[in-house]
Amino acid sequence: MGLDRKVDVPVSDLSLIRGIWEVRVKKQRQRQKKEQERKEKSALARIDQQWQYRIYCKTLKTNERNLLHHYLERSTLTDIQPYTEAERPDQKDQQDQKDPDQSELIFQLDGEQWTDFPRELQWMTYLKEWHVQGTKIRQLPDYLPLFTQLTTLNIPKNAIAELPPEIGKLSQLRELNVSYNRLSRVPPELGDCENLERLDLAGNHNLSELPFELSYLKQLVHLDIAENRFVSIPICALRMSSMQLLDLSNNSLTDLPQDMDRLEQLVTLFVHKNKLPYLPHCLTNISTLKMIVVSGNELSCIPTKLCSNPDIKFIRLYDNPASQEKKKKEEVKEKGEEKKKHRWRQQRQEEVKKDSREKEFIEAYISTLKDRDTVPYSTTKVSISCLL
Repeated sequence: MGLDRKVDVPVSDLSLIRGIWEVRVKKQRQRQKKEQERKEKSALARIDQQWQYRIYCKTLKTNERNLLHHYLERSTLTDIQPYTEAERPDQKDQQDQKDPDQSELIFQLDGEQWTDFPRELQWMTYLKEWHVQGTKIRQLPDYLPLFTQLTTLNIPKNAIAELPPEIGKLSQLRELNVSYNRLSRVPPELGDCENLERLDLAGNHNLSELPFELSYLKQLVHLDIAENRFVSIPICALRMSSMQLLDLSNNSLTDLPQDMDRLEQLVTLFVHKNKLPYLPHCLTNISTLKMIVVSGNELSCIPTKLCSNPDIKFIRLYDNPASQEKKKKEEVKEKGEEKKKHRWRQQRQEEVKKDSREKEFIEAYISTLKDRDTVPYSTTKVSISCLL
């Protein structure tokens, strides 16, 4: 009897069902985002921070505590001393007179003796700029999201292996320099820093791709991904509509996309030391383009308009043949030395110095061309060493 029973199964449009679920998922994500924002604005985190600060002060000596209070005085006074709306302008004027540089608070740290950020830094959330370089620090601190006023994060030539996802909470960030570190990936959350104007990821050597979410960086005007392992231009880079300078030098690019003219505001393009056999004709459609550096490629096809256009400085440097042979011998010798693991750090430091010197040379050469009307069609690059 059970076998003869018929069951009516309602059949509906699958696209309609999927649309309903997508709406539900979208609403759920919106609720989660609002809840996260509510927690971030909650006073509980601030209270916990104040208690942690008090506990930490108990471990300090009197002179150390007074010194710490001196540095934190600017940020704590506004919380401790109440004032009315009428008193606010006068108090602000007096505070600006006492400390005219308050709007440019900078934290600086350098030296190989540093392996971690100082603990006191977590209480200085009023800082607007970090400049940390030449240290052995491997990761950014957990309290980085507390620095909501941070506009510049300059951390080149360290040992940082990754950027935390929380970096996306730095909504005021305008400049990020993580060049010459050990990054192998970039978190998609960096795309939430919509005010970012300058991004420098050069010299990480293990970086080969960028997340698509960086397409949301519509204010970005400077992108430097030189000296990495890119085999093609990241898709997100072509969607950064405000881009003015793009540095792709010292990678493994074999071609440039045919839609590069999407970068309508591009002024400077660095593609030297890649494996490019030709330059796409679409580059001639970028009316704002003023400079192209193509040294160290095997170009067999170049649009005539790029070379003959008086408004474009087309730079193509040639290495001295003798220096090329010497360079090949050095490369063979270096490959044999790379087999020895205990010399890895020394080679890494020499590589960073070498690459940074190459970059400095290109920048210095280009700076000398700014006042010229024309550029030599070919120039021989010569290395000069002085013994003092």
